Amino acid sequence: MTKQSAGILLYKKSAGELFVFLVHPGGPFFAKKDLGAWSIPKGEFSEGEEPLTAARREFYEETGVQIDGPFMELSPIKLKSGKMIFAWACEGDLDTAKIKSNTFDLEWPPKSGRIQSFPEIDKGDWFPTAVAKTKINERQSAFIDQSIEIIG
Repeated sequence: MTKQSAGILLYKKSAGELFVFLVHPGGPFFAKKDLGAWSIPKGEFSEGEEPLTAARREFYEETGVQIDGPFMELSPIKLKSGKMIFAWACEGDLDTAKIKSNTFDLEWPPKSGRIQSFPEIDKGDWFPTAVAKTKINERQSAFIDQSIEIIG
């Protein structure tokens, strides 16, 4: 079965400019990465789960913020691995200082036998779309393009 993820691209307009909300993955692998490392808040879901339900759950797990919509469905993207990512754009606002992410456990340093907890995301921020396209994972930039086309 192909892996699937679902997420939400939150956006807002300010001073006539479109901004999108992106998150930076937590943990040691991404600690020093910036350009191309950011993402929409998203996560995997299993067969039988509604993708939008999963997207809303993942947004909450990664930010601590509940998003209610309305949601605009974006065209899914397929990664080279075959994984499908489904996304919805939604207008809203959130205070990035109040983000509270869930955590995951990882043996770190590798082969040390020491298990450490890391936040799933270590930060989130608002970016004008031109900047966001340099920050976001290259394949996910299509979601920004689609949002610009829909929202204007």
